[in-house]
Formats: sequence, structure tokens, C-alpha cells
Amino acid sequence: MMDFRKLHKPFAILLLLFALLAGKAEAQLNKYYFYWAGQNYMRDSKYRDAIETLNILLHADPDAYEAYFLRGVAKYNLDDLHGANHDFTLAITKNPVYTMAYHYRAITRSRLGDYDDALRDFQEAIELRPDMPGSYYSRGVTYLLSQQFEEAIEDFNEFLKFEPKVADAHINKGTAYLYLKDTIQALNCYNTAIETYSIGPDGYIRRGALYMSQEKFDDALADFDKAIELDSLTPIPYFNRAIVFANTRRPVEAIRDFDKVIELDSMLSIALFTRALLRSQIGDYNNALTDYDRVAVLNPNNVLVFYNRAHLNAQLGFYHEAVRDYSQAIELYPDFANAYLSRSSLRYYLGDERGAEQDRTIADQKIAEYRSKLTDSTFSIYADTSRHFNQLLSFDPMYGRSDFANTGSPDQVDITLLPLFRFSLFLRSEEEQPSVSRYENRRVENFIRNTGITELLLTNRETNISNDSLFLYDETAVKHLAANPQDWRTNFQRGITQALIRQYTNSINSYSAAIELEPSNAYLYINRSTTRAEMIDFISSINNSYQKITIDSDPVNRLKNTGTRTYNYDEAIHDLNAAAKLQPEFAHIYYNRANLHCLSGNMPEAYDDYTRAIELFPNFAEAYYNRGLVQIYLKDTRKGCLDISKAGELGIEEAYEVLRRYGGSN
Repeated sequence: MMDFRKLHKPFAILLLLFALLAGKAEAQLNKYYFYWAGQNYMRDSKYRDAIETLNILLHADPDAYEAYFLRGVAKYNLDDLHGANHDFTLAITKNPVYTMAYHYRAITRSRLGDYDDALRDFQEAIELRPDMPGSYYSRGVTYLLSQQFEEAIEDFNEFLKFEPKVADAHINKGTAYLYLKDTIQALNCYNTAIETYSIGPDGYIRRGALYMSQEKFDDALADFDKAIELDSLTPIPYFNRAIVFANTRRPVEAIRDFDKVIELDSMLSIALFTRALLRSQIGDYNNALTDYDRVAVLNPNNVLVFYNRAHLNAQLGFYHEAVRDYSQAIELYPDFANAYLSRSSLRYYLGDERGAEQDRTIADQKIAEYRSKLTDSTFSIYADTSRHFNQLLSFDPMYGRSDFANTGSPDQVDITLLPLFRFSLFLRSEEEQPSVSRYENRRVENFIRNTGITELLLTNRETNISNDSLFLYDETAVKHLAANPQDWRTNFQRGITQALIRQYTNSINSYSAAIELEPSNAYLYINRSTTRAEMIDFISSINNSYQKITIDSDPVNRLKNTGTRTYNYDEAIHDLNAAAKLQPEFAHIYYNRANLHCLSGNMPEAYDDYTRAIELFPNFAEAYYNRGLVQIYLKDTRKGCLDISKAGELGIEEAYEVLRRYGGSN
């Protein structure tokens, strides 16, 4: 699989950003400052800071097309491709002759696999600026990725007229020739790339791979040695050299190189699988079994992993484990006749004659069916099966790789909903930074002022007040209630402190007392609702089934509730319904209710409530993020990523982790 960003390397990050300020001398000083600050953040690869700074500028000047462009570049470098595409489109809308916006939107669309639109954008950029070589290079990459190899070669040639010393262009042109099966021209291109930039490993890696495909193993080995000498931290040349060693019957040296590959990239399942094969060949069965175990976790849908491990388990005398592995292989690929035959033999050995006979009968049927298809001119049924089998055999080297923290297992990415909002105690020791996503509501401010609680804050963050201080707050509330039990404010404060020290029943009772005294106050219902939900989550966590919404990294991208039991959020939702009647314009009510709908499995209702929250508060970052997850669950990944992109734009750091996982899907 080609690394698109590497192919676009000469133009991946535009640093000629000061050119955007040409002719801006008349601009206001603060506008110039925000441009300057945003550019500096981007130079330092602080893309999130750049986005926040540019947001402030765009809030003041919605027509600043350069700011949309810069923000698009920042999002692109955060792997937020849908968000980048959106910003480049805004820049073009504001300035229809903005060449670089067309160029970058084309690159972004190409990475999204939208090659037709990308090529149209490149054509627009070239018509606007035919003297700009970068458009030819990047269009060449897009032609290469869309398998239009002759067109790719033409564009790389055009680019090389302007920039003949760019080794990557020669490498990419060589790759296009290689796909056209013109190995002589491909070799010439790789030779030129090495002559042009002899201290770069890429040319040696590509030429070595070509030599290896031609079984010129000595030449290939020399190139991979040179690539490793130039860059000892890239796993590809070690991997390729290991293949050369394996093909020249030097398994110990091959294993040593695979050790290095896995040291550099522990999630590269194909390296683990191949090392397991080699270890089996030299009789290192226990270590081979360990490798298969790791691959089975990383690549649970690969039939050969289980089939080979079954064979190894049988050799080691672990017959029941072998039967389980053959069964798993059959489950993944029900037409796998050899797996039935092997399981049949083991079942005979273990005394399960009936099961053995059944397996033998099925295997014979599968073999007969296969042979009958060989005379079928259409070959359609078997062709479908073979495609499925090829997919089952494939290794995705990125499988299991994720940057999400606290993942339960490599096949499940732990992406949780952002939590509920409530009024809580929070020490604001640092001055808040200006933000376009800051929520301002006069009724909320008046409520906080009316309670007299100086530390009160509407938040979905954990409190930063220590437990000792919380107990002191609670003791103070108890003393005040002893003197005046009918004070709703003190009951409300004790509801907060009791919730923060996880005394949920006492907290709910305190909120109920406050509501009885002040039944028309929507904020009291919100906090009681949140505490009721938190109590359910706490109870479920004791049962080791903490209720949260996660996205399974299986390609179907299903959200799932990880708890084995079902918990009822009806009372918490009922409180939010009451709050909505009292204050229907308060966005956070609908956000919280949407979260509870998610936890209850009611995704369409959750989507509607997040949408309502966003309508009431257009910069509600958390609502965009959670609505994005819901849309991914509902299999509308593109719209989901746009929502999550907006959340990232508004300051949600978790957004970019999700976009790295799902942002490349159309």
C-alpha cells in the first residue's frame, strides 16, 4: 500500500505562508497578528493551536479566505481530511481564483479516494497557474493511485522539466513504469533517483525490491544494506532483506531481520506471521506459537493464522487447541476443505468418530463442488469465493495500530462519548482563554450568581478540588442545613458535594429536596439527572461492565454498548424532559439527553437531540463530537467525520484521534 503523504512529500506542508500576507499592509494590526500567530504555530507543527488562532480571526472576519486555507492545511496535517476539504472549499468560495486552495483540495480529495474531483481541481489549478510545478507532481501521484499510469508518467515528466533534481518524482515515475511492466524504464528511473539523491534510502529500497522480484538477490541485498546504512530506523529495508535471506535459505539471518522489524513496529502482523513460519522451519516451535498467538490478536480475520497455528499445535501435541484453531479457520472460511480434512484426522485421534466422519463428508463435498466449478465457463460462484478467500488471507499492516489510549484489545478502539454536563465545583485558578466556542447564557450566569457558590461551574470535566476539600464543603452544607433545612441553595450544594464523593443516593435525595422547594428551576433537574446516570454507571462498573459507547475497529464501524447487562436511564431522561419544558432554549439539556439515548441504544433519538443542541448553540463542540460518533454508528462515516472535524476545530482534542482512524473513509 502506498504512503500517499510520502508520495506528496515535497508539497505536504506549505511553508511559503508569508506570501499570503502580500498586500495586507492596510489590514488592521490585530488581523495581521492572528495571521502571523497562526503561521508560526504551523511552522512549529502546533496545528491545533493554529486552528484555535485562525478561528478567532474568522470569527472577526468571515471572508478571510487565506485563513480558511491555512486552517485547511492545519486540518490536513492532523489527518482531518473531511474538515480540510470543507475549509479549502470555503476558501475557493470566497476567492474562486485561489490556485493553492484548488491544489490542496485536490490532494485532500485524492487521499479520500475521490480521484475524479481531485483531477478536476488539479486541472483548475494548472489552468490558473501553468507555471506551478507542484500541481503536475501531485496530479501525477493521483494518476498513479487511480492506476492511470501513462498519464502519471506524463505529469512527472512535466514536473521534472521544472525540478529535475527531485528524487521522489523519479521514484514515482519508476513505479508507474513498473506497473506497466516496463522494468527497464523503472530501473532507469530508480538509478536516476539514486544519482540525484544518493543519501536517501527510498531509491535503494525501490530498486532493491525490483531486483528481488527478478531474483537478483545479491543486487537486492546490496541495496537493502545501503538503505539500512542510510536509515536504520525504517522497518521496510529490514523486512525486504529478511525476505531475501529467506529466499536464499538463510533463515537465522531472516529471523534476525524480522526481530528488528518487530522492534521498530510491533504491530506489523505480516512480519510476525512470516517469522512464525521461519521459526517453525528451524524447529523453534514454542516461539513460533507465541508469534501466531500475537498475530491472531492483531489479525483475527486471517484464516491462515489459525490454520497454521492449528498445524503447529497438532505437532506439539496440543490436539484440543488444534481442533479449536481448525474450527476458527472453518468459521472464517466455510469452504476450506483442507481444514475439514485436518480437523477430521484429529477428531478420529481424539475418539470423536462421528465428528470426524461429518468433517470428512463435508470436505469431500467441498472438493467435488470445487472440481465441478472448474468446468463451469462462468466460474462465478467459485470466483466470488476465491475473492473472499484472498481477502481472508490478506494482512493489513496497519491493523491493530491505534493511538487511542486505554484500548481494551487491539481489535476494539476505545472511543467513548464525551461526558454529561452538570453544575459542579471547580477552581478556576487560571484565566480562561478566549474561544469562539465558549458558552454564554445570561440565565445560567444569573443562576450561578444566585446560588452564592463561587466555585460553581457548568462543566463536563472532573472536579479539580481535592477529596479533603470536598468533605469540608460537605460539612459546611450540613451545618447550614441544620440551621435552615428549607434552603434550596444549600440542598443543591450538598447534592453536588455528595455526588462528587460518590454518595449518589444522598446526592439524589438532596437534589429532590431542592426541587421540592424550587420546582420551576430547570438546573436542579439537570443535576439530579446527571447524578442518576452516574450512579447507574458506577453500579455497572462494579459489575465490570462499565456502560460506555465504543466503536469496534471492525470495518463495519459498529458502536456498541460494552456492558453485558442493560441499565435503565428512564428516570434520568424523565428529569431532562422536565428541564426541557422549563427551559427549552438551554442546549445542554438536549446534549445530556442525547448521551442517555446513546447509552440506551436509541441512536436516532440521540442524533435528533444532538442536532437540537447544536441549533441552540452553534459552537457546541461536544455535541458535534458525539453526534459524529452516532453517525459513524449509523454508517454515515463521511458526515460523522465532518461533525468530528468541526469538534476538533472547536477545541476537542480527542477528535483528531478519531479522524486518524475513520477520516480516510468516504
